[in-house]
Amino acid sequence: MDPVVLGEILSVLLFAVTIGTLMLGYPVAFTLAGTSLFFALAGWLVGAFDPSYFATIAPRYFGIMQSEVLVAVPLFILMGTVLERTRIAEALLTTMGQCFGSVRGGLAISVILVGALLAASTGVVGATVVTMGLISLPAMLRAGYDPKLATGAICASGTLGQIIPPSTILIFVADFLQGANSEAQLRKGNFAPDPVSVSDLFAGALLPGLLLVGLYILWSVMLAALRPSSAPAIPMNDAERASLPGRIVSSLVPPLVLIMAVLGSILGGIATPTESASVGAVGAVLLAFVRRELSFARVQEAAESTLRTTSMVFVILFGASIFSLVFRTMGGELLIEEVLHGLPGGRVGAVLAAMGLMFVLGFFLDTFEIVFIVVPLTAPALLMLDVDPIWLGVMIGVNLQTSFLTPPFGFALFYLRGVAPGSVTTGDIYRGSLPFVALQVLALGALWVFPELATWLPRLLFR
Repeated sequence: MDPVVLGEILSVLLFAVTIGTLMLGYPVAFTLAGTSLFFALAGWLVGAFDPSYFATIAPRYFGIMQSEVLVAVPLFILMGTVLERTRIAEALLTTMGQCFGSVRGGLAISVILVGALLAASTGVVGATVVTMGLISLPAMLRAGYDPKLATGAICASGTLGQIIPPSTILIFVADFLQGANSEAQLRKGNFAPDPVSVSDLFAGALLPGLLLVGLYILWSVMLAALRPSSAPAIPMNDAERASLPGRIVSSLVPPLVLIMAVLGSILGGIATPTESASVGAVGAVLLAFVRRELSFARVQEAAESTLRTTSMVFVILFGASIFSLVFRTMGGELLIEEVLHGLPGGRVGAVLAAMGLMFVLGFFLDTFEIVFIVVPLTAPALLMLDVDPIWLGVMIGVNLQTSFLTPPFGFALFYLRGVAPGSVTTGDIYRGSLPFVALQVLALGALWVFPELATWLPRLLFR
């Protein structure tokens, strides 16, 4: 059989076996690298793969480690980890809960707003969901909230860190799209393409992120109006009402200052995302010092947590580099391009197919796994069809946010299950997440119909 055809068959099998192995729960980085090496050996034996291509792996690794853009990842993780230990989230949740609690659905609204603020100041999904689950869920249950609404609001607002900047996922998506866009434009004869930067994607994701916040709040208000017993109001006494303004100022000002320092410097073109991430990390440490919660033990905990998370992400990226190399050189990339370009509907059909694949994989795989495997394989073919790279990146970000919410393997659901009381069943958590998954699909549809939601602000600020 023709080695080219054998290579394409092996590349398809490589993708299928890798996804299947990941679903069985094997370590991601070793699965990506080990499976790829096994298929590379098979491809070499049948003449479909040249082992000399592995010589490009070392330069790729050094390029990743020397990338100034990717330095922002550990800095943003450190910022979020330090803030997690300063009890800013606890103060925000308590104060905002009393601020909105006097109206039906007010606790759900406060959880969503605090989730958005924490997303813009930390971007750490697990920490946000656990914190809100420990503090807000018992209060909502005591107030008589429907467990499905309470758990759904907490999980959905916790995942906002995936789309509201600064988001580590968007940093990696921007890095992949920059390379894919340059490659696509060169193939089309454009030797001076507009760059796709992290700042572009941060600006493009801001309005869709706020749209999601608005949809979540609208759903909570509608549910409270249609079923008042599911989201009752909570009265405040005179002492709580009198002290509320001061507590609002003391709770809101620190995260808002940090958000303005980080996002404002990026969107204003004052600093690069990496420089802003360093400002955010230093700002988080200063906030902890001002709140008298900075100690050597907490700094050590934050540093160790940052090291573990960063190491996990980059080891997965290294494994994904081997997977991408083997898949591409055996002809998988050209096969994907032919399939996407040959779908009915042209560009529309190709984007729908790619988005559908990511959405389905989100039921079973983690966000980073999907980004490192699927985005590098599909983005070049989509960009060859003149898809706007910023719009594509934001669509990917919103789509991948659903992977944290979709049963059975949504990580936000697992995080909440770990801290939820026994009276809240896993079925309550799963059923509570489904309306918010539907709202995210609705937001994807709005982005599809109105791409300016993602492209208007980047063009206004940076073009």
